[in-house]
Formats: sequence, structure tokens, C-alpha cells
Amino acid sequence: MKIGIVNDLPLAVEALRRALAARHDYEVLWVAQDGQQAVDFCSAQRPDIVLMDLVMPNVDGIEATRRIMAKAPCAILIVTVDVGANAWRVYEAMGAGALDAVDTPSLSGPDANKSIATLIAKIDRIAALVTERNAPGAAAAAAPRTATNRDTPLVAIGASAGGPAALATLLAGLPKDFPAAIVIVQHVDAAFAAGMADWLNQQSALPVRIANEGDRPQAGIVLLAATDDHLHLKLPNVLGYTNVPAETPYRPSVDVFFHSVVARWPARAIGVLLTGMGRDGAIGLKAMRTKGYHTIAQDEATCAVYGMPKAAAALDAAAAILPLPRIAAALTAAVGTR
Repeated sequence: MKIGIVNDLPLAVEALRRALAARHDYEVLWVAQDGQQAVDFCSAQRPDIVLMDLVMPNVDGIEATRRIMAKAPCAILIVTVDVGANAWRVYEAMGAGALDAVDTPSLSGPDANKSIATLIAKIDRIAALVTERNAPGAAAAAAPRTATNRDTPLVAIGASAGGPAALATLLAGLPKDFPAAIVIVQHVDAAFAAGMADWLNQQSALPVRIANEGDRPQAGIVLLAATDDHLHLKLPNVLGYTNVPAETPYRPSVDVFFHSVVARWPARAIGVLLTGMGRDGAIGLKAMRTKGYHTIAQDEATCAVYGMPKAAAALDAAAAILPLPRIAAALTAAVGTR
């Protein structure tokens, strides 16, 4: 696995070199000291994975990610001193095409081994995607699905308190030949998910069912998150469940799903955030808008609880803020427009 390192701090570069040295199948192809060097190096010697810092002189990691994905696309893992403290930059970078983010490993101290193991696990996860993409015959075997998915938009919907009724209204307004895939993340106990899917199915001209591990979103079918773990796109076009992040109070998390759409969905997407308490989904909706996806939030007047959409509005995450009865028509118009 050929790896490019982008970091202007010698100590951080040394920490990454030591962490990678433990694996004989890893090769450091080059080290860039700023974002523009990284763009140039990727164009000349494209690595399998770029370990990209965020804060650097001249061209930062966000802009470097954007330029690399435009000129010499490759897998990019954000590696920065404190992912939590740089959350906004991480989301911007993911909006530009980065796949994931991890803290820079420590050179010493009680957490050194743990931080190295976390970095290696992230790289291995991305490496598996790179290997699958580059496997002999993979492109030919995937060609029919890729062609279909390039023409299939995804509508990603998040909701919480008041969500079931709002979802029923929205789905009832969509035509039976709606040409997009729909995936819903509603904060609901796993024990009630199947019953909620059945109930929504009775309100909708589109079939509604729970999302299972390994499902692929398809045009004209509505999939509903169905466990206390987080629904996400674990591969382009393939859904899965994860318990990470374990500490979030929102389960399943709208943010986790929206961010996976930004990172992995291969076609157009539209993000919708409906009524709900708290802030879950607001940052993910912002990441979707940053990437160029159309985004919609429900307005205050029609929300049962104006929490999640309010947070989205405060972040300027929604390109459109609409009353609930108008959202279905807006989606129908959006998916029919290139």
C-alpha cells in the first residue's frame, strides 16, 4: 500500500513514519509539507492513500483535498492533531472528498499504542475499499450497477420527535414512480422500527421496509433504519450498521448517515431534516450542502419540535426551509432536475 503524508510538522511526520513502519505492506511514497505540494505529488506519483493534515501554510488540507479529488483522485484520510477540536474543518474536508478522519498518533505516553492501532485500523478499512475497487475484473463486474447508480439520486431523510407523522405526510405526497432511492433515519427504538415501517407503508404509494445489513438503496423504495446502531453507507451503494460513535445520545444517528452519504454515495443526493429535538443531523446536513447536494429543512411553523431543523438553519445547512406539505413537491422537482 503506497501512502503519501501531508504535514508541515516534523514531529507529526515522524510519528506517522513510526506508526507505518510496523507494517511491511505499507510504503511511504512521499512527504509533502503543504497542500500544494500534495496536489503536485499526487499528480506525479499517485498513492493509494493520502494521510492529510488540515492546518498547513499556503494551501490547507481542505483545499488540497478538493484539488486532489479534481485532478488526481485517490483515497484521503484526514490525520490531524485533534479531530474533535477541528470538527468543522473535518466536515469541510469530507465534503470535498475525504473518506474519514483520525487523530495524529502519539510518539510516546500511555495512549501511544492505542492511537497507532486506531490509525492502522482506519488505513486498513480504506485499503480494503481501494483493493476492491482495483481488483481484476471489478470494474467490469460493477459496471451495470455503477451505470444505474449514477442515474439514481438518493434522498436521505432524518427525523426525531414528531417524525413519524411528518414522514407519513411527506411520503404520502410522493408519486408511485418517484425516481430516487429514499433512506430514512428516525430516532426510534429498534423494537418499534418494523412496526413503524409497516405503518408508513400504508401511508405511502412507495414500498417502505426496514433497512437490512448489505441492502442497496434502489429507486422507488423507502428504507428505514431499524436498529439502535447507526445506519451508514459502508461502501458505495451498500448499507450497513455500526455502533461507532458509541457515545452519541442519538441512536440511530442522522449525522452518521448524512456523513456517510457525503463520503461514499456515487451519485446525486438530497438531504432532508424534519422535526426533532436536539441537534442531530444539522452538521451532517451542512456537510451535504458543502459538497453541493441540495438540502431541505422543515420550517418552524409545521414542526412538532423545532430543534434539529432550527440547528440546521442556524448553520445555514439548508438550501431551502419549507413547510412540511411542500417538501414532497420540492423533492419531486429536485430529483427530476440535473
